[in-house]
Amino acid sequence: MDREQAWIELRARVRNSNLVKHSLAVEAIMRKLASRLKGDAETWGIVGLLHDIDYERTVNEPEKHGLVGAEILENIGFDEEVIYAVRAHNPCHGIERKRKMDKTLYCADPVSGLITACALVQPSKKLSDVTAASVLRKMDEKSFARGANRDQIRSCSELGLTLEEFIEIALTAMKEISDQLGL
Repeated sequence: MDREQAWIELRARVRNSNLVKHSLAVEAIMRKLASRLKGDAETWGIVGLLHDIDYERTVNEPEKHGLVGAEILENIGFDEEVIYAVRAHNPCHGIERKRKMDKTLYCADPVSGLITACALVQPSKKLSDVTAASVLRKMDEKSFARGANRDQIRSCSELGLTLEEFIEIALTAMKEISDQLGL
């Protein structure tokens, strides 16, 4: 499956514009990290784009999130590595994240939300005014962007990246698509 088909499948199942933007942000982060970690940018990007394909269906059943998404992707004919990463990204399942791509999705998902929240508290509401240092400061504020699981973000160390490096890469990736994100 290519990116165009992945986009069609996402848009057929995800209506919420903020969730679409989140998916685009995670896709951008995954692509940028694939470049850094010697992964396949196309596959990693597709995983980022599709990781929440089931979210609107499972929003009231978080224990099914990722499992339903994996089933959707399996029925469509996506590669097993894509399916596995989507299944493993929800920590409530306790599924081992085996590959770099799985581990990258796990920490890229929440960091996109943290960075978005950092942009939204800027007077301009723009990513261009967000710095890696400001995101790092917000990491320590537990009441800020509560949904952004800090432990998941810190799991970037499993990729051989410092928190500072990871946030800088993620922020750069999101800034590159800021027009698509409306930030």
